[in-house]
Amino acid sequence: MDRFDEDLVNALREIVSDGSWQYVGEKSQFKSPCTKLYAEDGEHVVLVRMEDDRFWAMDSSCPHEGGPLELGDIEDLGNGKMVLVCPWHHFDFCLETGISSTGLQNEVYEVRVVQDKIYINTQNALSLFPISETNTVPMGRMLPGEAKSSVSENSLCFWAVKILCTADPKEKVSLTQEVQAKWNSKKITEVGDIAPPMHPRRKESLTVLEPGKIKRGKGGTLASRIALLHSLANIEQWAIDLSWDIIARFSSVRLSTGEPLPREFFNDFVKVAGDEAKHYSLLEQRITELGSFFGELPVHNGLWQSATDTSHSLLARLAIVHMVHEARGLDVHPQTISRFAAQGDSSSVQVLEVIYSDEITHVAAGLRWFTYICSKEKCDCLTTFHELVKKHFKGYLKPPFNTEGRKTAGMTEEWYIPLVKPSS
Repeated sequence: MDRFDEDLVNALREIVSDGSWQYVGEKSQFKSPCTKLYAEDGEHVVLVRMEDDRFWAMDSSCPHEGGPLELGDIEDLGNGKMVLVCPWHHFDFCLETGISSTGLQNEVYEVRVVQDKIYINTQNALSLFPISETNTVPMGRMLPGEAKSSVSENSLCFWAVKILCTADPKEKVSLTQEVQAKWNSKKITEVGDIAPPMHPRRKESLTVLEPGKIKRGKGGTLASRIALLHSLANIEQWAIDLSWDIIARFSSVRLSTGEPLPREFFNDFVKVAGDEAKHYSLLEQRITELGSFFGELPVHNGLWQSATDTSHSLLARLAIVHMVHEARGLDVHPQTISRFAAQGDSSSVQVLEVIYSDEITHVAAGLRWFTYICSKEKCDCLTTFHELVKKHFKGYLKPPFNTEGRKTAGMTEEWYIPLVKPSS
């Protein structure tokens, strides 16, 4: 028996050296249900340990909007297949196949345990600790200048900061709509320049949890639909703040030509803010109609991380928030709609269709101003976009893509297909 074990280990060593099997550690090191393993290319892996000592592995970044699957729950949806559930928007992924009931697909990796040593079949070396990053994208010319902290109530930035500091979402919506009307009618005439807060305010009564601690209902129930609508309302509240933050944070940007951003830039993002306020109101009303209210369920603030990560660069903000995250919202729209339609919830479907139509214009706005700035800076749009996404969005972009919705927004395949993981 000892000789057999020795031969087996030697054979495995040959497989590891000749193939793509990565040794990640002893079985005893992985006592938690989920452990994140870091890869050099940013395509990190989550190793899942079941109670029966079976191991599974898949990409740790949710293919929806990059949610941290290592913080998710492991559930049995009733068909005998165990799934890992994303803590951000409750998308489930089968541990065996990576397939989600929403139609998305996550990549899974074969795992082998030999003499209590764990091996994962992937081309990337994996580590229990983050791997230091050295790549940078020089965008120094796009940094905003020093804030002058203008306090004129006739400036757009004054109101942007006021809205960011407004905790109650209904007041945030009301102020947004009021400022949008005043800006469009030119009752507010100047952009201004005032530093935004590092973090928008939230109501003290709102329960904010770590993403992995937010629970969900089972698929197909009223509770599940309320939870998803509640999650979307939380997204829209953050989207209001992201719109006002891009206005205030980058109001003083000067291009290398010395030009400021044109008024049309602010027109577009005031409209985006107004749309997001409308979306929140529609979702909040629908949640109430279903017998709940916004704030009854806990929320997370993981989405603000994108704002923090791109606070130094307007191009990075446009790329990640408006051309990656919002475009991903277009991708998952058909699956989200089908979940509500299958339950005969036509009222929620109508709300989601309104949101989808507006979100196409938001992706288009991000693309329009990204290409405008690149043309002024005389840098290649596609190359710059690909470099920024690789730097600020961990991992690859993942299909399925809503090709038609993206194309309507002006985002053709050359923008995103090169960011998909190459087939091995």
